[in-house]
Amino acid sequence: MGLKITVLSSAFLAIGGFLFGYDSGIITSTIALDTFKAHFNAPSDTVIGGIVSAFQGGAIAGTIFNILFANKLGRRRTIFIGSLVSIFGSTLQAGAVNMGMLIAGRFIGGFAVGQLTSTIPMYAGEISEAKYRGLLSGLLQWMLSWGFFVAQWLGYGCSFNSREFSWRFPLAFQVLPGLVLVAGIFFLQESPRWLMEKDRHEEALASLKVLRSGNDEEIIDLEFREIRDVIAADRALGNITWSSIITKASWRKRLLLGCGVQAFGPLSGINVINYYGPRIYSILGVSARESLMIVGISGALSIVWCTIGLGIVDKFGRIKPLMISALGLATALLVNAVQGQYLDPSNGPQLRSMVAMNFLFSFFYTPLGIISWIYPAEIFPVEIRAQGNAITTFTNWTVNLIFAQFSPQALTSLEFKYFYVFFCFNVIAFLCYWFFYPETKGKTLEQMDELFGDQYVPHAMQDPAAAEEAIEKNEKLHAEVHASRSGSVA
Repeated sequence: MGLKITVLSSAFLAIGGFLFGYDSGIITSTIALDTFKAHFNAPSDTVIGGIVSAFQGGAIAGTIFNILFANKLGRRRTIFIGSLVSIFGSTLQAGAVNMGMLIAGRFIGGFAVGQLTSTIPMYAGEISEAKYRGLLSGLLQWMLSWGFFVAQWLGYGCSFNSREFSWRFPLAFQVLPGLVLVAGIFFLQESPRWLMEKDRHEEALASLKVLRSGNDEEIIDLEFREIRDVIAADRALGNITWSSIITKASWRKRLLLGCGVQAFGPLSGINVINYYGPRIYSILGVSARESLMIVGISGALSIVWCTIGLGIVDKFGRIKPLMISALGLATALLVNAVQGQYLDPSNGPQLRSMVAMNFLFSFFYTPLGIISWIYPAEIFPVEIRAQGNAITTFTNWTVNLIFAQFSPQALTSLEFKYFYVFFCFNVIAFLCYWFFYPETKGKTLEQMDELFGDQYVPHAMQDPAAAEEAIEKNEKLHAEVHASRSGSVA
């Protein structure tokens, strides 16, 4: 029963991933439509870049909001606020009468997605058991793929309409996932780890019992004790402030690794291909409508790849799939960059080969797409988890913003030579995964301190007796210190 509740909760949270995927994907078809160009007087490359990058700019602002306030608000309230903001931003976009209103709506929609993407994987990870955490945290990417899929095919279907409905209705559809999240978020259990960090121990235990109902009471108690003990051990070292994530070496290492894997997502080249797919295919002489169909087929296949990826992420771990992903991405980009240098538009087999390479690129992106959300959400201690996850997501969106703004001009100037840039980044990513990233599969969130060299107490779920002994010694030491101080005052 508890597993069912946890799975359903994580699946519901992943609606935020659908919102992210749809919001990101719908702009691909929107900016390619003649009706859109006619309404806004054929916007230039710079303006198109601004429309796309406004979303990333808003997402950056949303992650900054989370850095400052998410740990105070809690997981549910942060998602509730993000959902309300999303509804407002989507409404502005659908009703845009000028470019300023559209860009403002995109920024506000991005703000919401920034909040949601830095909260949902973390929230799902905190309510999940270690053996299912990769699957349940990775549902965000699975639903993101569905969001892209719906956006691509809805955009393609509406492209046959010759009126403004062709782009206004798809933009208005963004309201739906936000409404669903608003309606259901308070039916979920609050994260027991966040409640524990706020010293709401009874509520934390009650939440954990609901999420683990069906498990042995002893196992639930051990998990509760492990969460409590690790928080107490961290606090015993001194005051924890917002700057601890940078000043404490082991926490700083976690931050760098989390930021790295999040940055390697957009540095892979995925968003250039997703956002500007029609632009890329126009270089090959493919019409806008045909290119939208190709992008839609690729989106459908992404769901298949992501479903397979979620099924194996808790079996094969995080790092080996990341390394395979980086090599595959680099290879697909290199092949297309080389072919693009000698492009012959009349050569049918070459054009089909280049389209196939984009499909292969999408296949190899799957592990990175899933794990880039899982890994940062699971490596931070609970005291700084919201802040750390928000900073890593901030990194993702900042890199996204840079490439969203400059890619239209880069594609116009360099065409497929632009892919060499992302080939290099994927090679760098492979080397970083190999040398610097520890495997996190199978560890509870509290046991991550083993990997980063800051374990201060035995873990109750690994060695209950040692954990109990350590806590007793700690309590005895505190009592002696208190007695000593009381005697000095007297």
